[in-house]
Amino acid sequence: MNHPFSRAKALSLTLATSLLISACNAPDETPQQAQPAPKVGIYTITTQAYTLTSELPGRTAAYRIAEVRPQVSGIVLQRLFKEGSEVKANQQLYQIDPAIYAATLKSAQASYLSASSLAERYKTLVADQAVSRQQYDDAKAASLQAEAALEKAKIDLQYTKVLAPISGRIGRSSVSEGALVNNGQVQELAVIQQLDPIYVDVTQSANDLLRLRREMASGQLEKAGETAAQVSLKLQDGSVYPHQGTLEFSEVSVDPSTGSVTLRAVFPNPDGLLLPGMFVQASLVSGVNSQAILAPQQGVSRNPRGDAIAMVVNQDNQVELRTLKAERTSGNFWLVSEGLQDGDRIITEGLQFIQPGVTVETYPAKNVAHSNSTDSAK
Repeated sequence: MNHPFSRAKALSLTLATSLLISACNAPDETPQQAQPAPKVGIYTITTQAYTLTSELPGRTAAYRIAEVRPQVSGIVLQRLFKEGSEVKANQQLYQIDPAIYAATLKSAQASYLSASSLAERYKTLVADQAVSRQQYDDAKAASLQAEAALEKAKIDLQYTKVLAPISGRIGRSSVSEGALVNNGQVQELAVIQQLDPIYVDVTQSANDLLRLRREMASGQLEKAGETAAQVSLKLQDGSVYPHQGTLEFSEVSVDPSTGSVTLRAVFPNPDGLLLPGMFVQASLVSGVNSQAILAPQQGVSRNPRGDAIAMVVNQDNQVELRTLKAERTSGNFWLVSEGLQDGDRIITEGLQFIQPGVTVETYPAKNVAHSNSTDSAK
């Protein structure tokens, strides 16, 4: 028989165990603390006037080129210029031995004198019918032939002085004193290049040219007024050329191998800084977009398909994913034609803490500098 005290102890132990199990199974009524909304830095998009420029590679070319060649044959007696110097139009460059041509001129003068005198005598005699009309005509024709020979002899003698056809910088001479030159030879004696002004030939994609023309036709772009035909240059060492150029023409056909058209600009070159064949970077003004959207590059990324995307905070402070059409860069901004509009708030700070649909707190971003509407587009 069990002792009464033992039964009471067992009952107490059973009751305590039941209470402990009930306490463990009871729901937790302690309220959980709400997570704070992530903070993100935003940049507010504003439309602005933006001057579109195209950075295009180019190469300089002489404004005019003249190849100096002899027009008579003979021995070169003198070279009368310094190689690499500036020469003027009609300046004498070479002297070819004139002795033979001077003798030919004297013979032509004698022949002309004889033939013209005979023609004058026959003119008087034919009136008196002392000679036939045919004899007079033959004498007159011989006089004209002698006159033509005299003129040719004078020209040949003048051609012994080889003159500069244009003003410009002359290169090295291919002949020296004592060399034999021939009329119509393939090898030029020297080459003169006019370098002030000077051409700059640049190439532009035909697709870009068509797009710009469509945008101007539709009114999306406005012509840049007087600056529409202006071009500026950057040299190979990164310095800016001090003179502005003007666009002169573009090719009327597309190069099938490159899909591009050639644009030619003219630049003043008073100091001779630009030389033919130099590579340069030309900035060509294309037009003005009065309602341009510029998005900071810090807020634009690419999805696996390569599309430009951005995170935007809507009116409810929720994050939206936008797909953009980013056409070109301007400094640290993208020029966006689709996907953003005036007043949109694009996220540039705190992107690693968010995803679409999340509610966020915003503050002005500190990692974005203000855009410049005159920056060059690349």
